[in-house]
Amino acid sequence: MSAVLDLACDLIRRRSVTPADAGCLRLIAARLEQAGFRIEHLRYGEVDNLWAVHGGQASSESTLAFLGHIDVVPSGPEASWQSPPFEPTIRDGRLYGRGAADMKGGVAAMVVALEQFVAERPDHRGRVALLLTSDEEGPTNLDGVRRVMEHFRATGERIDWCVVGEPSAKEKLGDLIRVGRRGSLSGTLSVHGVQGHVAYPEKALNPIHAFAPALAELVAERWDEGNSDFPPTSFQVSNLDAGTGASNVIPGELQALVNFRYCTASRAEDLRERTETILRRHGLDFTLEWNLSGEPFLTVPGGVLRETVIGVCRDLCGLDPEQSTGGGTSDGRFIAPMGAEVVEIGPVNATIHKVDECVAVEDLQRLPAIYRTICERLLQRADLR
Repeated sequence: MSAVLDLACDLIRRRSVTPADAGCLRLIAARLEQAGFRIEHLRYGEVDNLWAVHGGQASSESTLAFLGHIDVVPSGPEASWQSPPFEPTIRDGRLYGRGAADMKGGVAAMVVALEQFVAERPDHRGRVALLLTSDEEGPTNLDGVRRVMEHFRATGERIDWCVVGEPSAKEKLGDLIRVGRRGSLSGTLSVHGVQGHVAYPEKALNPIHAFAPALAELVAERWDEGNSDFPPTSFQVSNLDAGTGASNVIPGELQALVNFRYCTASRAEDLRERTETILRRHGLDFTLEWNLSGEPFLTVPGGVLRETVIGVCRDLCGLDPEQSTGGGTSDGRFIAPMGAEVVEIGPVNATIHKVDECVAVEDLQRLPAIYRTICERLLQRADLR
């Protein structure tokens, strides 16, 4: 067993299903405090957040922060797993357990990398930091990194570069990094009709029938053409619900959950307006509540963090990484608006959220060197504040 494997196993044993922390953050805080980091625990509602920083003051030093989460999704039926999901198990060169890839393995690697870095360079230039939350996998993420950024703005804390340890690789460690993410705009749509008997449709108004032409237009709409960094914006209906369960009753209301994954070629306010214009054009009686969970962001080509991570992948992994903006969202969407460059690099993501989630032990052993080398190369730059 190694330091990173030991810590990953210790974290997996803790049932930190969102928003529970299960003691993970205090375990990590104790280790980093011993290594000389200043520790700040930030609890909002039921959510625990940890900010650990080593170096000078935010007002005078450039800051490289690592970002992660220790909460996990539920395991599902434990009997479906080959080994208990919260009992870390190594077999065939892989570490199995809920959170092994998403993202307790990555968190363990970041912690070990930071311990090693400050031990070797106690008087390093700039600042290194770690920000962790127990509210990344939740549906709203209101009290995690989003809330921490509000606190940072109020206190003058800053992040210049942010490395997110989310599992980014496709097949091999270092084969893909994420240099941006699409925005996510969700809506809860209620179409109001008039309930009645199916034999007397003239005395009712079926919201399913009323919504169908509008839905067809929404699905067919070309929202934008994308750009060189992002694919076109997509519209999806994830849930559609109407009816009483009886076959002879016209429902009085339909509810649809919709989502836009949108690129920098569109703005959230324009997508909202265009959607509601289509609904009104079809004469619908509706209410629509919107939730913007994150704006799109991009770390531009030539950015110091992006180029540093690419170089580290080439030198330590022997790969020229794909530079992607695909996938879902991450907590990087809350960091980027502060003006930080954000890049995501972590283990292979093939098993995340699945039964028998796992990470290759070899990859886990290599990750601390990748993160430590990013620290070394960024913080030796001549243009640090």
